[in-house]
Amino acid sequence: MQQNQLNRSLTLIPVVLFGYSFMALATVFSTYGIAAELSHGMVSGSYLLALIVMLFTAYSYGQMAKVVPSAGSAYAYTQKSINPYVGFMVGWAVLMDYLFIPMVNYLLFGIFFSAAFPSVPSYVWILAMLLVVTTVNVLGIRLATLANAFISIFSLVFIFIFICLSAKEITGGAGTGTIFNFEPFYNPEESFSYLVAGAALLCFSFLGFDSATAFAEETINPEKTIPRAVFIITLVGGAIFMSVSYFAHNVWPDYTTFTDPDSASHEIITFVGGKLFSSLFLAVYAITAFGSAMSSQASASRVLFAMGRDGQLPKFFGRLHHKFQTPVNNILIIGTISLLALVLSLTLLASFINFGAFIAFISVNIAVIFYYFIRQKQRSIKGTILYLILPGIGALLDFWLLLNLDIHSKVLGSIWFALGLVYLLFLTKGFKQRPPELKLGTEADETA
Repeated sequence: MQQNQLNRSLTLIPVVLFGYSFMALATVFSTYGIAAELSHGMVSGSYLLALIVMLFTAYSYGQMAKVVPSAGSAYAYTQKSINPYVGFMVGWAVLMDYLFIPMVNYLLFGIFFSAAFPSVPSYVWILAMLLVVTTVNVLGIRLATLANAFISIFSLVFIFIFICLSAKEITGGAGTGTIFNFEPFYNPEESFSYLVAGAALLCFSFLGFDSATAFAEETINPEKTIPRAVFIITLVGGAIFMSVSYFAHNVWPDYTTFTDPDSASHEIITFVGGKLFSSLFLAVYAITAFGSAMSSQASASRVLFAMGRDGQLPKFFGRLHHKFQTPVNNILIIGTISLLALVLSLTLLASFINFGAFIAFISVNIAVIFYYFIRQKQRSIKGTILYLILPGIGALLDFWLLLNLDIHSKVLGSIWFALGLVYLLFLTKGFKQRPPELKLGTEADETA
């Protein structure tokens, strides 16, 4: 009998590193200028509001990871707590998120290196990065863990140096001339609506905290490790984003003087550290893109594996390589799909990602209510707060952000969703049969 479960080898730190690699900590620099314009300089306050929204959803992911320690993440949670039909549709939406995030990173990598080396076409860099990322993920989770550790540490060191250099400039009289300043969080002369607008954009900086749950079957003691990892990734990630944006504001308080909002961080970094430090930033950004592509491809392959093993996708997706014990078929498929980065635009890819992410977030919050409050009947005062009010607030906040997405996100997301519904109709013979359901623990072994 062939084993059809992923090997448990990950502890808390590697899972957290996967989350940070997926999240791409350096994204705080790439979005700073645009966020400063949207929030009228209150970027740290926008990050704080975004962090609060994401903590509600991170809480719900942690609660579901305790009872459904599966590689399927949001798909698995909704299937077991609500019903398999909803589970399939959520899994379909999650794929929209996970399948397109690697493409974004490949595309950005190609843009970055083709700008640095104009004589080499961008498609060469895209193909090279895709080949390396796919190889690392095929060879196994341990190699990917080592790569994530290097990427995360490199990013954190750069961020630490940036904060130190910024503090030196500020105390020397640059910018606001003071380290202690509340304006990056809230400026009473500006409308609070600007801060909210910034938060709506910056919630996307947190995408990646949920990816940790996709490694539940490869994690030792996932019932405890995964909830802790999700909370740490979200909270510490938010703290890092707020710190960077706080010092960036204080060293360059007038956001209206940026030459180009898209490259505002490059201007700030050059100001505090010179050309050498700005070159280091470009290297960090490239490495971060690599790490995010690697982690997102690995996460997506695990979701496909869970759905294939359960029969919601063809069994081809539910197989592991006999030597590497990784879902090689899925990794190669995702790598092939990622070739679309050669022809698709960044705007189009981002539209898919945003819609799928918020569908998953809303569903996981609702899953907590269904599982704990409705099915387990945990309706004491404590249970009502933990399993109805908190996830209910999270679902409403996520739904509010979903409604505020641009029209491209809504249209493209709805088309993808409709295609999933057609496939579900085919799979269940017009809803006359229940779709195959998630198998946990020994159930998966018995049917392997």
